[in-house]
Amino acid sequence: MGSSASKEEEIKRREGKVKRKEEEIKRKEEEIKNLARAQFQELEATLRERDLQSITEEFQKDLDVLKNTTVDIAITGVSGTGKSSLVNTLRGIIDDEEDSAGTGFLETTKVLKAYSHSSFPKVAFWDLPGIGTPNFKAAEYTKKFMFEQYDLFIIVSSDRFTEYDVLLAHEIQKLKKKFYYVRAKVDVSLYSEGSRKNFTEEDTLEKIRRYCIDNLKEAGESNPRVFLISKGDLNMYDFPLLYKTLVDDLDDHKRHALIESMPGFSREILKKKEAAMDAHIDKVKFLSYSKASTHISLFSFTKSQSLPFVCDIAVVEEAMQHICKVFGFDEFSLNRFAHWAGMPFKELRSAIKSSPMASEITPEFVTDLLKKFLDRGQQITPDVPDSEFKWDNLTARKLNVITVSVTLKSFLQDVVKDAENVQAKAAECLLPNPSKFLHGI
Repeated sequence: MGSSASKEEEIKRREGKVKRKEEEIKRKEEEIKNLARAQFQELEATLRERDLQSITEEFQKDLDVLKNTTVDIAITGVSGTGKSSLVNTLRGIIDDEEDSAGTGFLETTKVLKAYSHSSFPKVAFWDLPGIGTPNFKAAEYTKKFMFEQYDLFIIVSSDRFTEYDVLLAHEIQKLKKKFYYVRAKVDVSLYSEGSRKNFTEEDTLEKIRRYCIDNLKEAGESNPRVFLISKGDLNMYDFPLLYKTLVDDLDDHKRHALIESMPGFSREILKKKEAAMDAHIDKVKFLSYSKASTHISLFSFTKSQSLPFVCDIAVVEEAMQHICKVFGFDEFSLNRFAHWAGMPFKELRSAIKSSPMASEITPEFVTDLLKKFLDRGQQITPDVPDSEFKWDNLTARKLNVITVSVTLKSFLQDVVKDAENVQAKAAECLLPNPSKFLHGI
């Protein structure tokens, strides 16, 4: 009796799983149809104002500029304030990890060094030695470390406002560049103040913030931006806002470059990455027809006709690999993330259900994805009657642009979903200390 009931439950479970899978496939098909229709309408509107050749040339130039865009953020302040730890945190790595900035209670940073992401070497956080030590006297500091070369500055303090903070603020103001004042180790300050009568965390944080703002105003900064942070609680205080402000204060190309390199530790960062990659696809989709390297010819069943589809697979392959690296789906980045979360690499990798790793994307992989889309028989001209449809070079290019766009955007959707899965898996491991993980900006 029990065995029979158990078998029936198992059958129902399997049937339910099959049904959910079928519903998921139908939902995905409908999404792709809607996406193709939207892409077609968008392309038609664009071509009413411009021709494909001029669009392609513009986007190629823009992508070339982006590839060579550098972002240089200087981390400076008095020695021992936590500058190197902040560099590591901004890069999403743990102190004492390989290639991390050296940390400790002694003066650990004695030479200027840039730290960047292996996949995005043009985005660098510069760990400047502490100002005011015998090794780096204040009078020589700003010239020695060539302040004019940096895009943004972060002045780090962990206790009282000092004459060196004033000096740094003045020198940066002379260059007409932006700086942010980071008051680190606020958890230590809260702990030391916790025994005082009538202590509240909110009042103490406000006092610290007001103290920093008032001193910066005295130093001549009319609109000081102060961020209170703690390395041990990244989701608390102002660390998420610091990340957002860094991004918002850069120009378009530098903003895009920084977003690409940021560790995906929060849902908000993932949204920024998704938007950046969506914009990237809107440029790349015009390039795979015009490139002169190796092409493949597939066939699309469109308007009841078998039509040739010509595509430079290398362009699409590079775009997919880039998307994976932006979301940390390469062995190096995922291993680093697993180390941060304190869990085995294989366990974290198991959270990725649909997406490949960057190294797994090959010409064969790309060709198969394009064929799957083309084999669905999607119409690239959904609003044009059969009697008006004609095949020419412009139609061929439209077919290419829309197919590549829908393929890449569908791929991006899968990657984003898997990135969310990885985030959730890491958060499980970090419990009961999930504040180490950035849950939102």
